[in-house]
Amino acid sequence: MSRPVERTILWKMKLRLDLLEHLKAEDIRQAAAESVHRFKPEPNFSKTGTGTLSSASTKERAKEVEHSMELTRKLEERARRSGRGSAPKR
Repeated sequence: MSRPVERTILWKMKLRLDLLEHLKAEDIRQAAAESVHRFKPEPNFSKTGTGTLSSASTKERAKEVEHSMELTRKLEERARRSGRGSAPKR
């Protein structure tokens, strides 16, 4: 008997490291606050410090994508205002 072949899909993703220096703590707090309802701590969270993150609904995923695009636009604007600009789009 032959074994089934497992396939892996790799999605190409471009990380905008050039914008990282323009990220503020408030940006991170906002993203965390928007997803905190999905976090389910273990019963003994205070001892282990771990938990799980439930799957996002289609509506939540769409909201996350929109937030990501808006954050990118905001960081690009901050980069322009600081005079450093951002890497050219390819």
